[in-house]
Amino acid sequence: MTAVCRCFPGKNPKGGDRVPSKIEIANCSRWIDAEVGLLKPRLLIPVGKLAMARFMKVNKLVDIVGKTHQIEINGLTTDVIPLPHPSGLNTWFRTEPGKTLLQQAMSQIGAHRAWQSILDE
Repeated sequence: MTAVCRCFPGKNPKGGDRVPSKIEIANCSRWIDAEVGLLKPRLLIPVGKLAMARFMKVNKLVDIVGKTHQIEINGLTTDVIPLPHPSGLNTWFRTEPGKTLLQQAMSQIGAHRAWQSILDE
């Protein structure tokens, strides 16, 4: 488990943490790239649009949640199963089609060989 941006962007004047800009994420990308290079994960589970956008193009959640995607990062081909952000303010995953797509994504994670290998240990 890791954050998309290792460099803390600071607090939002309206409360909570400020969402890092694309430039800040790019400037800090070497940290997550190094983690991926060291760990060579067979499965990435980005949670929320910010994390999803780090690895894939995101237009609408309905287009990517509930599906397994393959990407190449640092020369490594890996599977990506995105999940919606679990914030209490987010209602997407509590209504259709989000509810069904979240269940599909969770089933795919549970059946994935990388997840199964953790359970086998």
